[in-house]
Amino acid sequence: MNEITIGTTLQVYNGIDELPLDIQNLMNAAVEARDNAYAPYSKFNVGAALLLDNDEVVIGSNQENASYPSGLCAERTAVYYAGAKYPNAKILKIAISASSRNQVTDKPIPPCGACRQAIAEYEIKQKQHVEIYFMGAKGKVIRSESLANLLPLLFDNSVL
Repeated sequence: MNEITIGTTLQVYNGIDELPLDIQNLMNAAVEARDNAYAPYSKFNVGAALLLDNDEVVIGSNQENASYPSGLCAERTAVYYAGAKYPNAKILKIAISASSRNQVTDKPIPPCGACRQAIAEYEIKQKQHVEIYFMGAKGKVIRSESLANLLPLLFDNSVL
C-alpha cells in the first residue's frame, strides 16, 4: 500500500478592500449578479463574474426552478454563457459571492462540486489555470490560483 498526501495553499483577504482593484471590480460585479439571482426556494443567492482574456466580463446568477434540480448555479451559468458567446476566449479569473436570506453569510462560500467540475473542464480545455476568488455576503475573501486546488484528483477526459 502507498499513501498519497494532497495539500493546497490558498490566500485569505480580510475583505474586498484588500483585493487588487481589478479583483474588487470583478467581485463587485459578482455581488451585483448575486443580488439579481432567482432563488425563491432556497433563498440562497449566488453571483459569479468571469474575466476573459478578451477583457470581457461575463456574469451569472443562480436560477432556481420548482422542478428541482432543473435550476443552475451562478458559476455554471456564467461559464457556459462565456463558452457560448466567446468560444475562443480563455477564462482568467472568477469572482463568486453568496448570501442567504435566512442567515448572515460572513464566511467564504466556495463553488459546489458540480461547478468545480465545470470550471475544471475549462481549465483543461484552455490549458491555463483560472484564478478563483470567493466570499459570502461580507467578510473574508479566499483566492485559489487554480481550480485544481479546490478539486484534487479531478475527473477529466483522459479517462474516457
